[in-house]
Amino acid sequence: MNDRTALSAITLSIAAVERDTGLSKDTLRVWERRYGFPAPGRDPIGERAYPLEQVEKLRVVKRLLDAGHRPGRIVPLPLAELQELTDNTVDQPTRAVNVVGSAVDARAFLDLLHQHDPVGLRHELVGTLTRLGLERFMVELVGPLNAAVGDAWIRGQMEIFEEHLYTETMQGLFRHAIAHIPEASGQGHPRVLLTTFPGEPHGMGLLMAEAMMAMEGCRCISLGVQTPLWDIVLAAQAYKADVVALSFTGCMNPNQVVDGLAELRTKLPPPVALWAGGSAPVLHRRRIEGVEPFESLQSIPAALKRWRDGHMAA
Repeated sequence: MNDRTALSAITLSIAAVERDTGLSKDTLRVWERRYGFPAPGRDPIGERAYPLEQVEKLRVVKRLLDAGHRPGRIVPLPLAELQELTDNTVDQPTRAVNVVGSAVDARAFLDLLHQHDPVGLRHELVGTLTRLGLERFMVELVGPLNAAVGDAWIRGQMEIFEEHLYTETMQGLFRHAIAHIPEASGQGHPRVLLTTFPGEPHGMGLLMAEAMMAMEGCRCISLGVQTPLWDIVLAAQAYKADVVALSFTGCMNPNQVVDGLAELRTKLPPPVALWAGGSAPVLHRRRIEGVEPFESLQSIPAALKRWRDGHMAA
């Protein structure tokens, strides 16, 4: 871990805390009144100023909320108890990076991140991608490594800048790989529009889904992240999309995910399929009429076969 002594005086605004943790400003204010935490100071103009140690605790709280814990139980707990609870709730990084049958030891990539060796990290990732091919690279390395990086970050075992370097490096590799997949044409190759809702800034899962779909013969149009709902509808019409695919992590409020998908379904033409995937638990806990949830990237080929069967029959 890096020495944070020199950073102890740094504070974040409420807007920065909202972006960093995924907890809304209203939620932060309610918790401040109800639980006495967070307990921000004030900056020279009287605005809330949150110390880094409080922001770190809020990150841990957010992960536990996403795992199903109630705020009234966990927000008042000290950080040490929250971290212990997290260890019992979320898989340890050392377990998350091991995949049965994989020839890749993902811990070596975590070591390169901690050693601040971006050239070495990219070199090893490119070499592994070349050796395994894109599909095995995603399944055997990237999925488990994403989980390990996320868990290390939420526990305070990885700095934000280290997580950002990892994300940028990996996204660059995926964009390069996707650009070299031949584009399919003709019948049986759906046109897929990919994006995320506002409030979902994470694009790694979106890129992985795009790569898998492109390899399966889809014609993919990616809008990147955080597209307003009505613009998704307009884009689906403009690009004549057969499928709209959305990616979700645990950073969005579950009700926003469900309500947004339900509203989008009513605004899209009935023939346009609506697919939703990612790590957000609500996708698999609450059924949304007309929305097909994906448990993993490996679910994509079967979903495409069902789409093709239905399309040909129609």
